[in-house]
Amino acid sequence: MNEMKKLDVPIERDWFFRRMIRTFAKSLEETVGVSEASGYVALVGSEMGQWIESEYQKSADEDCFGREEVAEMLVDLKRRIGGDFHIVSVDENRIVLGNRKCPFDELAIGRPSLCQMTSNVFGRITANQLGYARIELEETIAKGHDGCHIVIHLKPDGDTTPEDQHEFYPQEESCASE
Repeated sequence: MNEMKKLDVPIERDWFFRRMIRTFAKSLEETVGVSEASGYVALVGSEMGQWIESEYQKSADEDCFGREEVAEMLVDLKRRIGGDFHIVSVDENRIVLGNRKCPFDELAIGRPSLCQMTSNVFGRITANQLGYARIELEETIAKGHDGCHIVIHLKPDGDTTPEDQHEFYPQEESCASE
């Protein structure tokens, strides 16, 4: 009667949810296109960014963080969900992060809309904490690179933002507005 329990079926909670999100992204990309699918994922990412920021604030018993702390927060977040991000550099104009392993593992390959989750989480947190963010996904695993190279610009430069980059401004109640 419980023969199914004995089967070696490679399904577990984490794998199931990563696979479900990849399938969702694939369905969106094929139905409405990569650009529109990215927009939907971006909405989720922005909301997730707000939630994640508040969790770090509560845990640290701090509302506001500096550049180095924001960079560390973003790396720590990705570590907690299975990524392998690291800080390349931090200065007054930008935070540069690298990544050797996507939290979606190989399921991210060929699904660039999933990168909007990272872009929007990073953008929302950084803008709220530091006043502005423009996220540039220079290289991504989803687009076939060996790793990710992400530049978070901390100041507007006056140029028009390229189509594949997104700007973020602080929400009404943010560290940047204090």
